[in-house]
Amino acid sequence: MESSNQIEWRVIGETVPGASHIRAGIPNQDSILCVRESSRSLPIIVSVADGHGSAKCFRSDFGSQFAVKKAAQIVGEFLDERRGKFDLAEIESVGKDYLPKEFVKKWRKTAEYHLKNNPFTEDEFKKLEEKSGANSRKLIEENPLLAYGTTSLTVAMEDDFILYMQLGDGDILNVLGAGEVTKPLPEDARLLANETTSLCLPKAEEDFRFLVQKISAEASPQMILLSTDGYLNSFSDEAGFFQAATDILQMLRTENGFNDVNDNLKAWLEEATQMGSGDDCAVAIIYRPDAVKKFEKFEQSEKLKTTTTETPPSKETSQAIAALTDSETVAPEDLEDVTVTITIKKDKNKISKSSSVALAETDSASSKLKNSPENKTEEKEETPAS
Repeated sequence: MESSNQIEWRVIGETVPGASHIRAGIPNQDSILCVRESSRSLPIIVSVADGHGSAKCFRSDFGSQFAVKKAAQIVGEFLDERRGKFDLAEIESVGKDYLPKEFVKKWRKTAEYHLKNNPFTEDEFKKLEEKSGANSRKLIEENPLLAYGTTSLTVAMEDDFILYMQLGDGDILNVLGAGEVTKPLPEDARLLANETTSLCLPKAEEDFRFLVQKISAEASPQMILLSTDGYLNSFSDEAGFFQAATDILQMLRTENGFNDVNDNLKAWLEEATQMGSGDDCAVAIIYRPDAVKKFEKFEQSEKLKTTTTETPPSKETSQAIAALTDSETVAPEDLEDVTVTITIKKDKNKISKSSSVALAETDSASSKLKNSPENKTEEKEETPAS
């Protein structure tokens, strides 16, 4: 039975192909998915994944699609098994080990099934060797999942807690009522420049960051933003990225806020990749309509209670990431120093109408992903499987 004080959450999301990918004829490698059970308002599970841009990861668009579907499925099943008897301590202690292991196992099984039915072609290997040298084929033959490499970010909203789970780069931001922006998960010291942990690495389950955050109607984020690194890297610094999140919350507070953000998000991401990173961009926004209607500053009456689990860097993972780095990758300082501004386009006819891999808010556990392209700039090539 649902609580009468249950918090209402709404979701907006979009993904667009990178400007550099469009010029090179590469598909969008980011994926995004929202799952909401039709029989009840919670849980809401939102998952975002960023397939790696390295030439070795030539099937990462499939890898990221498999990641969002399997993450939503595994987290949903885990929460359903405990419905009616939630114990936050048990969810944290069991979930931090079980969910990454089960997720990685299911993702690998799905990728292996896809490979069995769609073996690597000589054309794929030819293109790979042209871009990364003859030794790159050997790396794929030794670890076929490298071709499907991807990151993963997942957030699940429940009645009185939020579950966060992340592998690799990208960002999850919490925005409080007064506009303060925080990161609920600890930083991972291994995510330097274009290197990232990945689902394709041998011990991926050991590299997840995990958090269970207790919330109430009086003490919770007003907005949560999930983003692949293509969006963050379009800003000249992290402060600009944080400000964009605050600005989005302020827009959601206006009379027609939901429609304005929903109608303009795709155009904002297209502008970001064209003027900034050149990379694919995916953003999901989860927010509280009841809270964003309040224009006065939010005074937290209760400090958010959190339980965090941080995995220290393993020697094996660090070595695996370094071994998979392509020599031709572009360093962050080579990116154009640009600040992307957010502008609401009131004229709906000026808003781009072509759809990309847009967020699908679904009934029951069914899922829907849609793709397409459009853009212009140089992308930083991500590598671990990147």
